[in-house]
Amino acid sequence: MHSFRHWTPLYIWSRILEKSYRRSHPNNPWLAPKAIDFLATYLQKTDTGLEFGSGRSTIWFLKRVAHLTSVEHQEEWYRLVQKKLQEIQVENVTYGLYPKIEGDPTGKNSAYVRITDTISIESLNFILVDGVYRAQCTLRSIPLLKPGGILIIDNVNKYLPSLSVAPNSRSFSEGPIDDDWDQILSVIQPWRKFWTGNGVSDTAIYFKPVA
Repeated sequence: MHSFRHWTPLYIWSRILEKSYRRSHPNNPWLAPKAIDFLATYLQKTDTGLEFGSGRSTIWFLKRVAHLTSVEHQEEWYRLVQKKLQEIQVENVTYGLYPKIEGDPTGKNSAYVRITDTISIESLNFILVDGVYRAQCTLRSIPLLKPGGILIIDNVNKYLPSLSVAPNSRSFSEGPIDDDWDQILSVIQPWRKFWTGNGVSDTAIYFKPVA
């Protein structure tokens, strides 16, 4: 049974603003608006990246960077995004379909997560975690970031503690949602970060230290 306790006046207003933003920016990634604004000025044409979970962000990134590796687990969605990529005739993407596998709830042994094994250590400028198996994707991809690279985690408020007012957010008294996220936090907590939300969900950008 669904709970509607989060349907406060503030949340309803935030939802209205979010829907208005999505309608007026139909080609933008499904991230917090201020995170999108930041990335639009931060990314460079020479950058290479990895994204877990494809969609609007895929094409948006491809117009701004040198190369993107993108993985998707839903076949129907994969076919839709693949069609769009073919229509715009991009060549700077490696796009793969890797369905979830039964009996592996964390995804440790999935091809989806193990795409990280095909990418060199400290070779990426950015990583977006916005799909399934988020904890394992984050843990295994952190070493792939160059010093100074950025780790983008969408819906981060559901996994790491914060002062977010978005639904299902973790408080500081609750801490990370599980041991994997506790391990992640122990690694990235010292990193500089830009955490932003719209009252519906949050996006955090963590900057891997240069030294």
